[in-house]
Amino acid sequence: MKTYGAGRSALGLRFGIVVSRFNHPISSALLDGCLRELETRGAASDEIHVAWVPGAFEIPFAARALAASGRYDAIVTLGAVIRGGTPHFDHVCRAATDGVREAARDTGVPVVFGVLTTDDMEQALARAGGSEGNKGQEVALAAVEMARLRASLGAGPPGAV
Repeated sequence: MKTYGAGRSALGLRFGIVVSRFNHPISSALLDGCLRELETRGAASDEIHVAWVPGAFEIPFAARALAASGRYDAIVTLGAVIRGGTPHFDHVCRAATDGVREAARDTGVPVVFGVLTTDDMEQALARAGGSEGNKGQEVALAAVEMARLRASLGAGPPGAV
């Protein structure tokens, strides 16, 4: 039996991060956790590029563009969609999740989902450095592991034939 491993070192890897400005305090906290985790795992700060977008709905567009560029080993998406009193929440959540999934599928580059979908601000704060930890850190590790797994599966670096 062959087993494919996913290393946890970010040394030598390049990351694109897409962050939503909407719910900025949450997004900023997620970004801080993500950057700390990537740098703790050995990523060079000049190999981490951040693209800010207006909201979660716009995340897939930027994620796809970064992934398709061939410059990154993995893409991280960060933001928060907080439930309100209208169906808008459901539409934005579906568009963000579907779009991020399609960006990864269509480009072959790992695109990890770090967009919080919560019922209220309290839940979002708990997941952005509060009592539930920082989901930005968790998705950063997922991006490292997926980039390493991609390489071990023989997919090679972005743009490789």
